[in-house]
Amino acid sequence: MTNDDRSEYGAESPHPHESRGQPTYEDSHAHESRDQPPHEDPHPHDDHPLPKKTPSPENTPSPKNRQAPESQQMTTTHQKCGGPPDPRPQPAAPRTLAVPDLSLVVLIGATGSGKSTFAARHFRPTEVLSSDVCRGLVSDDENDQSASGDAFDVLHYIAGKRLAAGRLTVVDATNVQSEARTQLVRLAREHDVLPVAIVLDVPEQVCAARNAARADRAGLPRRVIQRHQRELRRSLRHLEREGFRKVHVLRGEEEVASAEVVTERRFNDLRHLTGPFDIIGDIHGCRSELETLLGRLGYALVRDALGRPVDAAHPEGRTAVFVGDLVDRGPDSPGVLRLVMGMVGAGHALCVPGNHENKLGRYLKGSKVQHTHGLAETIEQLDKEDAAFRTEVGEFIRGLVSHYVLDGGGLVVCHAGLPEKYHGRTSGRVRSFALYGDTTGETDEFGLPVRYPWAEDYRGRAAVVYGHTPTPRANWLNNTLCLDTGCVFGGAMTALRWPERELVDVPAERVWYEPTKPLATEAPGGADGRPLDLNDVTGRRIVETRHMGRLAVKGENAAAALEVMSRFAIDPRLLPYLPPTMAPCATSAEEGYLEHPAEAFAGYRADGVREVVCEEKHMGSRAVALVCRDEAAAGELFGVPKGVSGALYTRTGRPFFDDPEATERVLRRVRDCAEEAGLWDELETDWLLLDAELMPWSLKATGLLRRQYAAVGAASAAAFPGVLGALEAAAARGVEVSPLLGRQRGRAADAAAFTEAYRRYCWRVGAESADGGAPREPGGGAGLGALEGVRLAPFQILAARGRSLAGLAHTEQLALLDRLIAAEDAVAARDGGTGGGGTDRPGLLATTRRILVDTEDESSVAAGIAWWQELTAEGGEGMVVKPVQALLRQADGRLVQPGVKCRGREYLRIIYGPEYTRPENLRRLRVRHLGHKRSLALREYALGLEALDRMADGEPLWRVHEAVFAVLALESEPVDPRL
Repeated sequence: MTNDDRSEYGAESPHPHESRGQPTYEDSHAHESRDQPPHEDPHPHDDHPLPKKTPSPENTPSPKNRQAPESQQMTTTHQKCGGPPDPRPQPAAPRTLAVPDLSLVVLIGATGSGKSTFAARHFRPTEVLSSDVCRGLVSDDENDQSASGDAFDVLHYIAGKRLAAGRLTVVDATNVQSEARTQLVRLAREHDVLPVAIVLDVPEQVCAARNAARADRAGLPRRVIQRHQRELRRSLRHLEREGFRKVHVLRGEEEVASAEVVTERRFNDLRHLTGPFDIIGDIHGCRSELETLLGRLGYALVRDALGRPVDAAHPEGRTAVFVGDLVDRGPDSPGVLRLVMGMVGAGHALCVPGNHENKLGRYLKGSKVQHTHGLAETIEQLDKEDAAFRTEVGEFIRGLVSHYVLDGGGLVVCHAGLPEKYHGRTSGRVRSFALYGDTTGETDEFGLPVRYPWAEDYRGRAAVVYGHTPTPRANWLNNTLCLDTGCVFGGAMTALRWPERELVDVPAERVWYEPTKPLATEAPGGADGRPLDLNDVTGRRIVETRHMGRLAVKGENAAAALEVMSRFAIDPRLLPYLPPTMAPCATSAEEGYLEHPAEAFAGYRADGVREVVCEEKHMGSRAVALVCRDEAAAGELFGVPKGVSGALYTRTGRPFFDDPEATERVLRRVRDCAEEAGLWDELETDWLLLDAELMPWSLKATGLLRRQYAAVGAASAAAFPGVLGALEAAAARGVEVSPLLGRQRGRAADAAAFTEAYRRYCWRVGAESADGGAPREPGGGAGLGALEGVRLAPFQILAARGRSLAGLAHTEQLALLDRLIAAEDAVAARDGGTGGGGTDRPGLLATTRRILVDTEDESSVAAGIAWWQELTAEGGEGMVVKPVQALLRQADGRLVQPGVKCRGREYLRIIYGPEYTRPENLRRLRVRHLGHKRSLALREYALGLEALDRMADGEPLWRVHEAVFAVLALESEPVDPRL
């Protein structure tokens, strides 16, 4: 097997005599391709600048039409730079100098030629880097030539930073020596931008006169100017060979003064096109399947007189985008080319080249290439077409651009993938990666090159959609998607609707070409990829959120979160969300109360919120339940192993139960209830994310109860009877101890109330459940087995497949959950047990009671207060007050608190201690600093919403976890834990 035969599915390496880093079609400067080393050509043929006034999508010309002006410009420039200047006087004509919007512009001219004046007139001050200014920065003297070395180090460093950030950069220095220019061209190559030379060829006497007029240069020797002029003359004919993509020569004062600089957009920069798009994967000559796929996408085909498809348009104005590899291996490569070329020419499609088009283009140009990997079949098919069609194909391929940046920079389309540092860049190295990807240098058991898994490390904002490597199924990995699903090998042809992120595919009609190895691998990095990386969550971080802007996470807080996540958390693939903390209502001035509903209602009324819902606050542990419709859905969507159908975890990401079977029992009951209630079909989802409370509190707080609360209760129960007995005996003997006895009796009553307060939230589960009945066998009763007595009270549906439901009104949320809970009766009866529906009934699911309150209606407010008093009198923890409508903002644009908790008087004994209600203690405790707690609650809320939105948008796991980690990190901020 030859080297050319070893490439996988058309991913062949370029011909050894035609380096991937070189231009691959006729270049007006043939010497460039000979002199530039592979992968370092800073100016590939495909990414010539495109004027900023780009036609609209429906009128966008094909790439071949865009090529002509650039070729003419290069020809003119070559003639100007090809020999010594014409000594005859020439009339000055206005010159338009085209400069790519991302390039390194090098001004070249003798001292006094007017470079700084020219730069100030045509470029922004921040774009210009002056060697004189840098010399002054390092030596306090712009004319101190001994500081030139350090000055140029500074200049090159700043230029590198600007180019890395994608900024146009202009170097204002003499640059008449080739050594100085070589460093700048190298800098442009390192950052994959185009180097542009602007030469100011001004007569020696003019330069001398200008220098003489400057006090700091009046004594400059004339020989310096003469030396600069000689070096400039020697340089002119070699500038393009040195690597400058564009060379503009301005001769004389008038031509310099009349010149105009025009900034041009790069060909690959189509950020102004926002779609919608339909991105279509590798076709490989499968014309029939392409027609079927276009039909499914809604395109109407246009046929010529012979019935051949020559165009396709979408009635809603969508644009098709082809990721390359249109040809080879399949039955009708000419038919595919005819259709795609027609769509591109009509403005109905865009197309980037694949490695197979690149090889076909070299063949059509007359280069020697090996007729392997399906090229022989394409050549045979093209031989049946006329010469005019073959010429058109060659021109079409030569005009294709390596990649496109679309939709405001949020989408990049290329053939083989592209790291973020190459997005929008223009170089042979970029084109090479876009066409061929990269390899590790190894070969697999089939002798095929092992692809470098660049997508594993991708952390870019833009979604990268590509093809090239066949996979059985298109899956997102770190915001990248491979659309090559091996149609020509009997797989499918796949398209991505953008921005909907919906996949549409059609099966292959047959196996058109036998693959070298089975389509049994994922896209590069997909099978054994690293979806999360330590660098994604460590150190100080800024997280962009849609609802609160940029939120900062301190490095020490991130370290604490990492400790919890890495040691105790569940599988990160099942951890898309962590619930935020909740602030209490404002401190109450009501006699005997620290918190009271009146303050909650008044606070929301002040924020402009009229309608709120008061929800019963269950005394348990916060739980998040990720419930999948079945194990298959969990495996497909979240990549978890067989036997796992979801997750049940705490607000710090830890599993609630050590026994996976216990988790599955809970998930199974919720899943069955959702099925019974019809929620799967109604919400069009195969998974649900629920925010809930899991009871009893003692289920996860046993250690806290024993060490803290029970210890206080036990100590008081042991001490107070003896103390009271002694005091009562002393009083019986006539000793005046009445004040002391009264205080101690009060303290004993407070201690008893404290013990009673926490006992309300503790009961046995499993073998000895809350009803005190005989032990049950695992799996008995209502099918909960050892979880008899456990209650799950869901109060919000956070998300479903493809959408966040956090913005749904709370009344609608609770109505859906009521149906879920009501369905448990039927489910439990089917399982041979009893139903549920509340904490006073057997079963798993508990209802969240609630009442609506109008904050501007006194009677409604009074009813809400009375309801709270009734709840707390029964031993309830209290309530949570929320705006009925979610995601509300105040008049100044700030988010309204999503909810505040108003806890009962007796429950607060657990938090603040048995004697907190004493007047002297209440006075002290009323000085509560709630500002930090409220800020923390809002920030965590915004981060939680961001995680849900990113998950709904199909963003990669690391992006979702960036927000999830931030929530946990903020929990490490110092704040009064009693709040």
